[in-house]
Amino acid sequence: MTETAAEGPLHGLRVIEMGTLIAGPFCGQILGDFGAEVIKLEDPGSGDPMRQWGRSLPKGLSPWWPVIGRNKKSVTVDLRKPEGQALARTLIGKADVVVENFRPGTFEKWGLSYESLAAENPRLVMARVSGFGQTGPYSQRAGYGLIGEAMGGLRHVTGEPDRPPARAGISIGDSLAAMHAVMGIMMALHARERTGRGQVVDAALFESVLAVMENLVTEYDLTGYARERSGSILPGIAPSNVYPCAGGEMILIGGNGDTVFARLAEAMGRPELASDERYATHAARGANQAELDALIAEWTSRQSLAALLDLLESKGVPCGRIFRAPDMLEDPQFKAREAIVETEHPVFGRIKMQNAFPKLSETPGRVRWPGPALGEHTDAVLREVAGLTAAEIEALRAKRVI
Repeated sequence: MTETAAEGPLHGLRVIEMGTLIAGPFCGQILGDFGAEVIKLEDPGSGDPMRQWGRSLPKGLSPWWPVIGRNKKSVTVDLRKPEGQALARTLIGKADVVVENFRPGTFEKWGLSYESLAAENPRLVMARVSGFGQTGPYSQRAGYGLIGEAMGGLRHVTGEPDRPPARAGISIGDSLAAMHAVMGIMMALHARERTGRGQVVDAALFESVLAVMENLVTEYDLTGYARERSGSILPGIAPSNVYPCAGGEMILIGGNGDTVFARLAEAMGRPELASDERYATHAARGANQAELDALIAEWTSRQSLAALLDLLESKGVPCGRIFRAPDMLEDPQFKAREAIVETEHPVFGRIKMQNAFPKLSETPGRVRWPGPALGEHTDAVLREVAGLTAAEIEALRAKRVI
């Protein structure tokens, strides 16, 4: 493997990450995972709030920060001060990409509009992540992930039909916006190869959620049906559900194709179900979904999860356990794929986290280091990238700009 391959496919790309919490920083994390030099600008006093987020704070530190801050260099800059804004401009002038997720208008207030930055650095790609986008009547509103999830349609269809909308359990709206920002950055960089010019990537939370909502809008437009919450099933798609096992465990089974259902019926010792007019076709199984799920649940509840997994896998029926973190750490597929890796943390010691995905055969991403200490790279970056002298750096520190 060549040195460039070892460093990742984005080796040589310089990214300035300006923003906090999840949407902007997760965008930076992905770019850093694949070799980009990600320089994160943080407030000198407290840094990114993700440094203190989480249900628990072992040793006084967030377990979240080592993940979302990984592969980045931390530089402290007070962007509220003119000297800090000037410093940011200098760094952006030497970068390929800048990522920000402040409320629209904030960059302009700091004198960092794309037009002014591009005048000095025409090849600059600016990714702007916000709740509602940079334009439109809602653009100036505060927009957290949960609002984008609701507006994009995800919240309404998540949860049980007789209960209020549920959340996914993770900040999926923020993560989707970050992923769309990364896609936009890659497209803009590819276009730059032809035009020589950068551009703005405008990634809105609500649109990033809307993008994955399948046929929700089109179905309503054509039929008048507005999709509703349906719990653990998709109405009319059967069998595809969570079923109880002996001992209180659960199994997921997806047997909604005709041939797959026939194999499931054989595994159940009920091969006649495959030719029963109530279950013989996709449409019939959908029409009799509740009855069919009850039949399967009665069968699964009498067997252990392990026995069911072995039997259904031998019959070629898609099935699986519901994984939690302990399961992931022990599962042979996770181990074979190196889906979870270890890295050294200066306070926690050896820590485990998810690897860089997707896997590339020639230039894979990797976790080079966990989230850094606040300002860990300030002096080095200001000296090597911004070209400041030691005296200039100390002068900025004396003014509390860094």
